Amino acid sequence: MSAPVTQTRLWLVQRLSGAFLAAAVAVHLVTMIYAMKEGLSAAEILSRTQGNLGWFVFYSMFVTAAALHAPIGLRTVLTEVLPKSWRGIDGAVSVFGLILLVTGLRAVFGLYAPGGL
Repeated sequence: MSAPVTQTRLWLVQRLSGAFLAAAVAVHLVTMIYAMKEGLSAAEILSRTQGNLGWFVFYSMFVTAAALHAPIGLRTVLTEVLPKSWRGIDGAVSVFGLILLVTGLRAVFGLYAPGGL
């Protein structure tokens, strides 16, 4: 795949994941504010969320979007500040994204899957 095509695809993924993350952060914050105002304990929140397919799907998508968005942004920054001769950027940010995805999905499964992990 040519460099311009790759750059265009990365740009598109960055913008789409960013748009989703903006909405997801708003939903997350509204939900957290509601839970705090209602005085819900952590145990009460977990009892409401475990086994809830909707929250499981939402937070799985949230984590996936973050795991795509962050490495692309980090790649952009690193290509601007590191010497052009350094070729490990793509590999490094790919590993970073994979770590974000695995740890994030592990947390989602632990919180939202019936019975947790």
